[in-house]
Amino acid sequence: MVHLSVNVNKVATLRNSRGGTVPSVLDAVRVCVAAGVPGITVHPRADARHITAKDVFDVAALLRTYERSVEFNIEGDPRPDLIALVHEVKPTQCTLVPVRPGEVTSQAGWSTETPREAMKALVRGLRDLGIRVSLFVDPEEAPVRWAADMGADRVELYTEPFARAFERGPAAAEAAYAIYARAATLANSLGLGVNAGHDLDLDNLPLFRRLPHLAEVSIGHALISHALFVGLDRSVREYLEVLAGR
Repeated sequence: MVHLSVNVNKVATLRNSRGGTVPSVLDAVRVCVAAGVPGITVHPRADARHITAKDVFDVAALLRTYERSVEFNIEGDPRPDLIALVHEVKPTQCTLVPVRPGEVTSQAGWSTETPREAMKALVRGLRDLGIRVSLFVDPEEAPVRWAADMGADRVELYTEPFARAFERGPAAAEAAYAIYARAATLANSLGLGVNAGHDLDLDNLPLFRRLPHLAEVSIGHALISHALFVGLDRSVREYLEVLAGR
């Protein structure tokens, strides 16, 4: 079964819009874990507009209290404060994502022109701490091979292009799916695990979940938005059912 890692950033966004502690990120994590998710994701940005460093420490401490293992994935750009935070928290996984100035959300995977030796050293340092490293890439041959050369454990395929294709109808969706399937197959052949994320939802996930070698999807915006109408527990369970093929 494909694992679901729930990104709780949007809970923090709502909290920060008013100030204070409501809604609680930790309460959201508790609901998600109780509903059966195997993973939680946070993306602390430099401006702390949603998840803060305190949230990261608090979520890590909470996840350690559960009897069953719940993976913790910290994603973000490899700025010094983020890497220092990851080194201290030691999550299950660190997903390194490029950031463009002024962006609202991620817009593309890593460029193959990214300085290689610096990235290799960064990946090696995280792996030496026992942290699984995933690199956010576009579903193309060159960036997948680049990720393997960097020494990553996994790639996270950037799925917004798939989501936009899905909106155009079945033919476009199948054509986009084929592109991702080739990228996933290549990643697997290079020894990389396959994650995916960005704009996956209950409509397009039934097709995407069939992707060869898919290990994990990270979903936040759509899942939390759906929860506004049906509740977080039900929203999580509906996503888990789709991933289980039910």
